[in-house]
Amino acid sequence: DILFGTHRLLSGDVVYKDLGLLIVDEEQRFGVTHKEKIKQLKANVDVLTLSATPIPRTLQMSMTGIRSLALIETPPKERYPIQTYVLEESNLVIKDAIYKELSRDGQVFILFNSVERIEEKVRDIKRLVPECKVDFAHGKMTKDQLEKKMNDFIDGKFNVMVCTTIIETG
Repeated sequence: DILFGTHRLLSGDVVYKDLGLLIVDEEQRFGVTHKEKIKQLKANVDVLTLSATPIPRTLQMSMTGIRSLALIETPPKERYPIQTYVLEESNLVIKDAIYKELSRDGQVFILFNSVERIEEKVRDIKRLVPECKVDFAHGKMTKDQLEKKMNDFIDGKFNVMVCTTIIETG
């Protein structure tokens, strides 16, 4: 009744029994080919696309009436607001941010896009905040390795994960 998947679900060899609703999350990650396939499906299927960062084409289509656009501006209950800062790397800022999260029993993702130097970064974080439990994940790991790391993180075996953009793929 419900099917979850990746872009693979839009492949030509995937046949649906009776598809009625297609929900696309992170629409901005879909390329032109994927969007053309979705357009073909739209004749018989309701399509809902979600994006935290709508692409200009989507915004333009909503302004001209080709697509409708709805904004969700009310955060979920007890949701902490996201705070974004753009600054030069600073050990003091990193240390303070980690301590702030740990003080509320939170967990930390540190985005670090160098697979070659990621273990060095883990050592730096351990030196900076000795009481935190740090591990890492990156895209050159096997599926099983990544799954184990994520499960360990979820289970609280460590509270700081240094990772590449692999976190964006879930």
